[in-house]
Amino acid sequence: MRVEALQSRDALLQAAKLLERQVLAQQRIIARLRARLAELEGASNPQQLEIDFLREQIDQLNAQLFAASSEKRRAEARAAQQPPRKPQKGHGPTPQPLLPVVEVVHELPEEERICEKCGGTLEPIPNGDVVTEEVDVVEVSYRIRRHHRTKYACRCEETVKLAPAPKRLVPGGRYSNNFAVHVAVQKYLDHLPLERQVAAMKRAGLQTTSQALWDQLDAEARVLEPTYGALCTGVFEDGVVHADETHWRLMGRGERTSRWWVWSVASATISTYRIVDSRSSKVAQEILGGYQGTVVVDGYGAYRALQGTGPDARGPTLAFCWAHVRRKFVKAERMEPELAGEFLDMIGTLYSIERTLPGVPGDAGSPEGEAVLAERLGIRRERSRLVVAEIFRLAQEKKGGIPERSSMGKALAYLLRLRQGLEVFLRDPRVPLDNNHAERALRGVVVGRKNHYGSRSRRGTEVAALFYTLLETAKLSGVDPAAYLRTALERALEHPGTVTLPNDIS
Repeated sequence: MRVEALQSRDALLQAAKLLERQVLAQQRIIARLRARLAELEGASNPQQLEIDFLREQIDQLNAQLFAASSEKRRAEARAAQQPPRKPQKGHGPTPQPLLPVVEVVHELPEEERICEKCGGTLEPIPNGDVVTEEVDVVEVSYRIRRHHRTKYACRCEETVKLAPAPKRLVPGGRYSNNFAVHVAVQKYLDHLPLERQVAAMKRAGLQTTSQALWDQLDAEARVLEPTYGALCTGVFEDGVVHADETHWRLMGRGERTSRWWVWSVASATISTYRIVDSRSSKVAQEILGGYQGTVVVDGYGAYRALQGTGPDARGPTLAFCWAHVRRKFVKAERMEPELAGEFLDMIGTLYSIERTLPGVPGDAGSPEGEAVLAERLGIRRERSRLVVAEIFRLAQEKKGGIPERSSMGKALAYLLRLRQGLEVFLRDPRVPLDNNHAERALRGVVVGRKNHYGSRSRRGTEVAALFYTLLETAKLSGVDPAAYLRTALERALEHPGTVTLPNDIS
């Protein structure tokens, strides 16, 4: 435990030093930009475009250092800063239909059941109980389950049989299968590092080590490998998927921490993850290159390198994200409020139209589902298409008079470069306006990364990817993650190689 605590402290110190270096570097950049700006303003023939660009760069760097991170526009941010309204009264406690109820009866002691007027005995009033409720907690506890396997023998002394032992992850191991599921859920769903689990278990009376817990995760992942593979294949059975990526740390013993990447591919009911050492187009090709459906992505070059920008091309159709376009114009609004405001208002109109559409049906192939898709497509063709056309017309008109290096110039270039993929939603009613589904799928991974910093080995990245896939898919499918993991594990132990999907459990 002492060594593990020191390693965690060292990781925090490294992160703090890295952040300090980044802040100092940005401050040096700001100083250089201000010096250059002073030179230009003092010159006899100032270059106004460069001056404006330098001012914009200084403003953006200061915002990165000192402003809160937000995608809201300035007007929206001001509105959000207004004092909150007082909560309405009379709403009562939140219902808790999933919690078991324990009835506790409170009675007067015998000596207090005396009438103060006549001295008679007080009797309970039928149906007169005053009932109140409170939410209570049952602490997590651990126990030893001692298995007694009965041995049988025939009187002829020729046959002896022993009652079978329960299936275990590790034959002869010390921990139950339920314990292994508990450790996995604690780490990859509740984001509790193994060292913290060990400390909590010690307070509850269980003496264990983080290595013992890791051994359970490793063995559990090997048994569940077929289910993980089936989910990674099954996600591509949907005609529209979302893809995104985020960084991950690999912290080898005695080695320098290296940056790896979590690649997520998510459909409506499945979220899958792979953790690899690259963010290159080669990895994107390996993961998505054989898919013939539509992939909703951001404008990252690794995705744009994939072949396929239409139904007749090889590879997937790429549908780009309007939320990422909006972010570019929010950034540009600091220096070009009027022009950026026009684009942001039109993008807002697109989202307003989307909110009027019926949701994408789960049974899109049925007559009812096809009717819903036809309605979505009809509204988009009638209303959204005109807005999109105006957005690109204005972008073409303004791009010539905007410096390419400015934030507005970059926003216009980004918009125009991705035009074909940004218009896919006008042709396919199943495609959403943005890639927010993929970003939501990565939230659990990001919170886990912040809590336990990453993985300590290549095998650790494989185990993390597997458990994130199973647990996040269960959440997406509306199935209790712990129950799903327990059922999948029990079935795979009973019949090795068994694949269990969330909709396979009741």
